[in-house]
Amino acid sequence: MATTLRAEARTSSSKGDRKKLREQGKVPGVVYGKGITDTPISIDQKELLAQLKSNPHAIIEMEVPQFGKQPVMIHEVQRCTLSRQLLHVDFHQINMNEPVNTTVRLEFVGEPAGVKMGGILQLQHHEIDIRCLPQQIPASIEVDISALDIGENLHISELKLPSGIEVRNDPHDMVATILVPQKAEEPVEEAPEASETAAEKVEQPV
Repeated sequence: MATTLRAEARTSSSKGDRKKLREQGKVPGVVYGKGITDTPISIDQKELLAQLKSNPHAIIEMEVPQFGKQPVMIHEVQRCTLSRQLLHVDFHQINMNEPVNTTVRLEFVGEPAGVKMGGILQLQHHEIDIRCLPQQIPASIEVDISALDIGENLHISELKLPSGIEVRNDPHDMVATILVPQKAEEPVEEAPEASETAAEKVEQPV
């Protein structure tokens, strides 16, 4: 199900006007696509942050000025490198009848058997790239890792995917592995007291 974002028309694209929008709690942006000319808009910053936190790859139903309701997806987000403030956002209009390339989060479930025996779980991928129809994009893909034993790996090709989902990653890419537990370091023997005394004497000024 598509989420919604409210967009407002933006009449000016000057640096000063974009700064004023941010001071008002809005983020300047652009919507573009096959059926839309590049349309300057602004989005409420709190609503956009909530969308980015919940599912940045979701389909969004947006009321685009002069074009009405359109299905769009977030294409690019620009942030300040220091403050991480949202500076600009690009939305891409999509066709609900054509496949799209996007990214989906992996949700790992279960405690690996190898971890119970002291192994260390190492995750190589937290997201994967997929291609499918917009309405088939899942919020996440569940990955059951409970059967993984020490020294075992889980690869992209072994993921159980919903119908209609095509993975764009290399099928041989590793998703998760259980490392052999590290041996405890041997205790370091303390140096003899005579050596410590000698070291103190060396440090003293002549």
